[in-house]
Amino acid sequence: MRGVAEITALVKEAAAEAGFDLAGVAPVRAFSELEHFSEWIAAGRAGEMKYMEARDEAGHLKRASMRSAAPWARSVVVCAINYNTAEAYSTEVQDPERGWISRYAWSREDYHEAVMRRLRVVEGKLLNACRQRGQDAPATAGGTPALQTRCYVDTGPIVERVYAKYAGIGWIGKNTCILNQKLGSWLFLGVILTSLELEPDLPAPDRCGSCTRCIDACPTDALIAPYQLDSNKCISYLTIEKRGVISEEMREGMGRQVFGCDICQDVCPWNRKAPATTAPEFQPREGLVNPALAWLAEMKAEEFGTKFRGSPLRRTKLSGLRRNAVIAMGNSGDQRFREPLRKLSEDEDALVAEHARWAARKLNS
Repeated sequence: MRGVAEITALVKEAAAEAGFDLAGVAPVRAFSELEHFSEWIAAGRAGEMKYMEARDEAGHLKRASMRSAAPWARSVVVCAINYNTAEAYSTEVQDPERGWISRYAWSREDYHEAVMRRLRVVEGKLLNACRQRGQDAPATAGGTPALQTRCYVDTGPIVERVYAKYAGIGWIGKNTCILNQKLGSWLFLGVILTSLELEPDLPAPDRCGSCTRCIDACPTDALIAPYQLDSNKCISYLTIEKRGVISEEMREGMGRQVFGCDICQDVCPWNRKAPATTAPEFQPREGLVNPALAWLAEMKAEEFGTKFRGSPLRRTKLSGLRRNAVIAMGNSGDQRFREPLRKLSEDEDALVAEHARWAARKLNS
């Protein structure tokens, strides 16, 4: 018979063997941060991300309460893996003909699949340990298995960073990212919900102190206060989640970011000495570090499908990526883009054409 402490230790050992850099256990509680999530949704700060507002039959936000999303869950195993690379890069792109793709999207394999594959290994060892203990044998009177688990990688009705905090993975920084004292914030998170009551870790202490570099550096003022993000102003939201027309008032602040944004993480002191990952899946694909804007703006569907197969960039779709690229061209100040933008102003994609006309006017102003 294996005890809870032994199974908890086994899970963490399995996470390390699967390639995770960090692993911890959080209890299922009504954490105060989840109340703040409900307030954030009510204030409209999720923008058009309606999936964030998923509710149960009683009308409760699923992400605001584990009791709504998975009433059987008693513990959350949180695993984290570093995706920082040793590649020389900077969001302050010197070449005006080039843009910026968030480093999480450089990877050779979609992080959802890479992290989930490792997470399944951990889940399998947890289940096997419980079978040996005989804990999964009988079903309850209602027919529910005595042991239940569920894995998520950025797809489930759960606010991962809250459980990451209470699992001791890191604290929630003023930029709303999880920060670890040794690894910084370049972390992918995966969670395993389980009906087992495992030994919980202590929550990570907040080490942001009086620093406000992330808030001060945000070019669109998306960080409206410490620990508070308005997605409607966030460059990552605008370039990835936002569909259709981006308001003119937000375009200039986007700079030459074409997919995601790392600015608030780049300026964070805790990322100065962040180590590089050893995971081969997270090494950058060719051409994604400071990509050529003209290449992206003029990309055709066939090349988009081939180049970004299995890549997070597919989420923005070809039209959205081209829209972002022409905005970046307008913000570049590079007069060499005048002729390409003139042609793009007549593009068959009305969304691209509208943003190209704005970009052309900006270059001419």
